[in-house]
Amino acid sequence: MSTEPLRILLLGAGGREHALAWKFAQSASVEKVFVAPGNGGTASADSKIENVQVAYGQNFDGILAWAKSNNINLCVPGPEQPLVDGVEAVFRKAGIPTFGPTPAAAQMEGSKAFSKNFMAKHNIPTAAYRNFKANQFEEAKAYAKSCEGRLVLKADGLAAGKGVLIPETWEEVEQGLKDVMVNQVFGSAGSEIVIEEFLTGPELSVLAFSDGYTIRALPGAQDHKRIGDGDQGPNTGGMGAYTPAPVATPAILAEIQTILEQTVTGMRKDGFPFVGLLFTGFMLTPKGVKVLEYNVRFGDPETEALMLLLDEKTDLAEIMNACVERRLDSVELSYRTGYAVSVILASGGYPGKYTTGIPITVGTLPSDVYAFHAGTAIKDGQVVTAGGRVIAVAAFATTLREAVDRAYEGVKQISFEGMVFRKDIAYRAFADADKSADKERLTYASAGVDVDAGNALVEAIKPAVKATRRAGTDGVIGGFGGTFDLKQAGFRDPVLVSGTDGVGTKLKVALDCGKHDTVGIDLVAMSVNDLIVQGAEPLYFLDYFACSKLDVEIAASVVKGIAAGCLDAGCALIGGETAEMPGMYHGEDYDLAGFAVGAVERNLILPTPDIQPGDVILGLPSSGIHSNGFSLARKVLAHSGLSYTSPCPWSPSQTIGDAFLVPTKIYIKPLLPAIQQSLLKGMSHITGGGFTENIPRVLPKGTGCDIDAASWEWPAIFRWMAEVGHIEPLEMARTFNNGIGMAIIVAKEKVDEAIKSIQQAGEAEVKIIGVVTDKEGVAMKNLEAWA
Repeated sequence: MSTEPLRILLLGAGGREHALAWKFAQSASVEKVFVAPGNGGTASADSKIENVQVAYGQNFDGILAWAKSNNINLCVPGPEQPLVDGVEAVFRKAGIPTFGPTPAAAQMEGSKAFSKNFMAKHNIPTAAYRNFKANQFEEAKAYAKSCEGRLVLKADGLAAGKGVLIPETWEEVEQGLKDVMVNQVFGSAGSEIVIEEFLTGPELSVLAFSDGYTIRALPGAQDHKRIGDGDQGPNTGGMGAYTPAPVATPAILAEIQTILEQTVTGMRKDGFPFVGLLFTGFMLTPKGVKVLEYNVRFGDPETEALMLLLDEKTDLAEIMNACVERRLDSVELSYRTGYAVSVILASGGYPGKYTTGIPITVGTLPSDVYAFHAGTAIKDGQVVTAGGRVIAVAAFATTLREAVDRAYEGVKQISFEGMVFRKDIAYRAFADADKSADKERLTYASAGVDVDAGNALVEAIKPAVKATRRAGTDGVIGGFGGTFDLKQAGFRDPVLVSGTDGVGTKLKVALDCGKHDTVGIDLVAMSVNDLIVQGAEPLYFLDYFACSKLDVEIAASVVKGIAAGCLDAGCALIGGETAEMPGMYHGEDYDLAGFAVGAVERNLILPTPDIQPGDVILGLPSSGIHSNGFSLARKVLAHSGLSYTSPCPWSPSQTIGDAFLVPTKIYIKPLLPAIQQSLLKGMSHITGGGFTENIPRVLPKGTGCDIDAASWEWPAIFRWMAEVGHIEPLEMARTFNNGIGMAIIVAKEKVDEAIKSIQQAGEAEVKIIGVVTDKEGVAMKNLEAWA
């Protein structure tokens, strides 16, 4: 047993390595921790920690020479690649102990076919499978065709986390086999393929120390692989984790411990005892616990959370040293009572293309919250982004809810342009807790519905709602329904007109920007603008706000925006519904729906039946993108490499987020006088579908129109999207409003009078943009003006 102070060489540059270095530095037995190459966090951490820039060299000769000259007496490889490439053997032969498996044992991660065969040999429960060499494409296809149920395709070797395919259809299975085996999209990693059954159930990550004989597991963790809340979007290296996972019951853990012991016993019997950290992915299937895969190193982002669980008596360096010296059973491994959580902050665009070199600001973190750096570097004394996953914010608390809340408080203290992160870490645990709560003690609040918060929201919004009161309403909310007196509103022979709409994925922009005070205006605008095109004056509005957990501040901000929209439209907000639905929504996500009712005197209903070729089409300007086309707009932004906090390339004084969130223009007040004077024949609200889909909705059969794209100035925001997204002008015309939010059809002889009425009612800019023709459809003229 060595008693000399430890000089540790830690290979790697991620958040995992920063967390390990942080824990090593707490050990009295550690003199120095050298991280090669390290990151911006390890460069500015504890005085015991130092980054070293050393070329590994061929067969690790460069890093080995450095280790010898610096008296390294424990090497700890972080990533899997050096282990699979044989770094343990190189250092062991040089007399430097290494915490990690031999090259033979590292095949448990380096070769999926090898690990599956090992499991089959030692009766370790796993998915049914078969392996095929790359030249056995037809045999592999025939086997896959014979299988029932869904399949998983795994390239045999290391493929940077991308070698696992989960096809949905037979066509995708066939293409996946072809990509791996024939097209070699994963290179030599696809020289062999594993075809296995698709397992269902909760996943659990278990990291365990082993000295080849004894194996001791850390608490089970669950991570979040996909980039988006609710497990949406592409896979990543991991966006956060929590531990201990409540799904890991004592019975489950006992079953897992048996499997781990089977594993290390089998490896020892096969001649390659496992020394190091065995990271096993389990699936808790309806038929029992099964192994998904083995990894031979610490997991990331699990490690960042797990390090916070180790108590002060547990010396991480001593545990690793004990594993190397085959005496793991002689050291203490104990934990703090509580939970730990990690939340990954990633670069905008990750896991796709992203920008690096962006300055990072870190404020004062709350107690028991830590920022473990991953993709960071120091440039000119400033910490900047240097990778996809940038920082792991880890937190500890006595309850899981407190740990999650504390982690997100830490997230608020860190900022860099384009920063993205999941807002629902541990949502599975909270959903499971809702399902399994003691029935005798269930309350509506324990189910995730806070009645008190709902009442608080009502009180918070009452002044804004009251301000929308108009003739026909009493302006009071909180009852079972809202009332409206048509007679009091002054109508003689009214026809009621109703409409409903939402805000679409513009809500995602609001959530990502943390700005919620304008989407309520959008909600009103989308409904009332659809009323005015039928000649109807909006009378009252109702809203529906749905979320997972009611945040009174956010909801109040949204509803106050709705009230502002109602004021602009001249209608009353007479009621609404707030619904908390845990499990339906995740994190801070919410959804909106609006319902508007208006009235029009029977003789003023639009469109009129006399629309004819030769009628003139006027256009009223939009305020921006409005509330349609955001799925494409967001994709353009991602393609640009910019973020919502970036200055607009067309207007540097404004951020892209603010430009995207400019609320939809409400056209009621400028148009009502002209409608009441019978100056207009019809109108079209330019929403999703642009000009080509919306204008024909108001035209009689047998007619169409020409729209002159050069008759108004194309707003810079649309020009930017077209240029960055390489979007053709005609596609722009059928997707966005392009600067015209309302198209109005007027008889040729009434054009001047109609324009005057609209301008006097407050809309200064009215353009003549087209003409009704006798050819069906919309002909976009002069589109070269948008090129």
